[in-house]
Amino acid sequence: MSISKEEVLKVAHLARLAISDDKVNEYTQTLSNILDLVAQMNSVNTDNVLPVYNPLDAVQSLRADEITEKDQRELYQSIAPRIEEGLYLVPKVIE
Repeated sequence: MSISKEEVLKVAHLARLAISDDKVNEYTQTLSNILDLVAQMNSVNTDNVLPVYNPLDAVQSLRADEITEKDQRELYQSIAPRIEEGLYLVPKVIE
């Protein structure tokens, strides 16, 4: 799959990236190579392949889930400008 110079410039514009004219061909070729690799990977049949979450079959050691700090919710809510039913009330941001 190849990508055209116009598509590269359009994507650069949408992403607000400045690409100099002498680099457009390089970006076009690089992006085309990436898209070709993705197409090649998509064409591989993986129906009978199980997902591998860790190639080493290692088990991650996790710390014990223990409470290490005391509950200070009431203290924090006592200094909040506005609360209602245990929730912080904030000004509306989106209209």
